[in-house]
Amino acid sequence: MSTPTEPDVPVMSEHEVAELDELLAALTADEWPEAIDEARPFYDAWGTPIADDIKVEHRDGGVLLTPPDVRGERTGIYLHGGGYVYGSLRSHGGLVSEIARAAHSRMFFVDYRRAPEHPYPAALDDAVAAYENLLASGVPAREVVFAGDSAGGGLVLGTLLKLRDLGLPLPAAAACVSPWTDLAGTGETFRTLADDDPLVGKNIVALVAGSYLAGAEPTTPYASPLYGDPTGLPPVLIQVGSREILLSDAERFTAALRRAGSTGVLEVWPGMVHVWHLHYTRLGKARQAIARLGGWLHERAEAAR
Repeated sequence: MSTPTEPDVPVMSEHEVAELDELLAALTADEWPEAIDEARPFYDAWGTPIADDIKVEHRDGGVLLTPPDVRGERTGIYLHGGGYVYGSLRSHGGLVSEIARAAHSRMFFVDYRRAPEHPYPAALDDAVAAYENLLASGVPAREVVFAGDSAGGGLVLGTLLKLRDLGLPLPAAAACVSPWTDLAGTGETFRTLADDDPLVGKNIVALVAGSYLAGAEPTTPYASPLYGDPTGLPPVLIQVGSREILLSDAERFTAALRRAGSTGVLEVWPGMVHVWHLHYTRLGKARQAIARLGGWLHERAEAAR
């Protein structure tokens, strides 16, 4: 069954507004290089080191991050953001670890191949392989959850479509932060919020979309899950900021889930920007969002047992 109403999310206090303004001033102080290989270190620098109490194990295809309080065999698969061209364990390791902690779950960080060196469908193939390997290791699908942000959030949804079409058992639930579901860029907020989004601009979106697609149609469902049929997908939570040009991507995919009879929960966080969760050491709202996301994944996985 679909969720008919949106959950309440915390509004911003004056202190939190000041926190965000200070962060954005720091993040936008330097202009990123246009070349992707030169810009990657800038993106990685946004990351936070993995906490000392998280066990880090390098495995084929990625890194397994284990917090102290794991419940049973519970294992998540995380697909990082960065427009399919940026992002790594350096940029996302800390965030993924804290989501794992909040979800009481191990989290497998998929080190998927990035564009332009490895365009679509390389990232999708790597995500599918990670799930197949997890099932082959003996972890049942009901103990698996997916999570991802930005391009990684879109990749989560595209991967779920692919897993369903392959006839594989689906995971218990998925959670996406600021997911990029429409690489064609047709959403209303892609235009109406273009001047309000301080972190994602149309030029960057066009650059990374072209690098990833490399000639593939932007409406290909596994690349742009908005154009796929979400019938039969597991419950999905989407968190998005009210200032993001990708707000329409989140709203439209949630609506599609509900039309298909699936559970789609949408949280629109007032005043928040693209993947604010990454900055959890500096934003109280990021810590709140991580706690809600992890708690939701935990609850859904418990319900699936």
